[in-house]
Amino acid sequence: MVGLKPSEVPPTMAVKFLGAGTAACFADLLTFPLDTAKVRLQIQGENQAARSAQYRGVLGTILTMVRTEGPRSPYKGLVAGLQRQMSFASVRIGLYDSVKQFYTPKGSDHSSITTRILAGCTTGAMAVTCAQPTDVVKIRFQASVQAGPGSNRKYSGTMDAYRTIAREEGVRGLWKDNFPCHFISAFGAGFCATVVASPVDVVKTRYMNSPPGHYRSPFDCMLKMVTQEGPTAFYKGFTPSFLRLGAWNVVMFVTYEQLKRALMKVQMLRESPF
Repeated sequence: MVGLKPSEVPPTMAVKFLGAGTAACFADLLTFPLDTAKVRLQIQGENQAARSAQYRGVLGTILTMVRTEGPRSPYKGLVAGLQRQMSFASVRIGLYDSVKQFYTPKGSDHSSITTRILAGCTTGAMAVTCAQPTDVVKIRFQASVQAGPGSNRKYSGTMDAYRTIAREEGVRGLWKDNFPCHFISAFGAGFCATVVASPVDVVKTRYMNSPPGHYRSPFDCMLKMVTQEGPTAFYKGFTPSFLRLGAWNVVMFVTYEQLKRALMKVQMLRESPF
């Protein structure tokens, strides 16, 4: 590695793992209000608590939350959100190259499209499994409307939310049956991905936020949405979802590349005999 610049040195798995998680957390910090606005718009019209405040558009939703619930409300669930990014992005992005190399036949110079898809599916499944509880808690916090005394589902903190959900809904409550929904959403990017994934994402949000027994399954949730609110309900929160997806990807990958270079520079300095 002598004489090489940090950008020319292949990053280690640890560098990619840490860099991806940290970059994802930074991107989440900047775009979290958009994600919260998306969740509020997605659950609007579902129950009485959600009807207590009417949201209109991305900016209108955020301003209404700030006015009625305080300036910190757009960042409800941030701790769980950062935990999710640290576990999800670290595995999905940080381990991708290593898993791809594992699936590549020995002696082969290039990875086939099949190998890449297999590696993406593997790291995606691993990431969803690790991050699922954090996503459930994040959505519960984002969806909770503090309408004064008597408002339902309040948690004293993130760890209390994990304990309460596990106690009241069982450990499986932290892994609600929405793997296909989350899996599809995880592999989307850009406008087309938002168009395709939005219905699945809305169902995921409502199902994760629902109390035990409210929906029999994600399919039951989908049917109730269609019958009670019409097909347009599947695209609630579309604008903040699209804006967040684009901004998140730009911030995340730019930060990720810079972090990889910085971490590799630190590693090279530590290994240098001078």
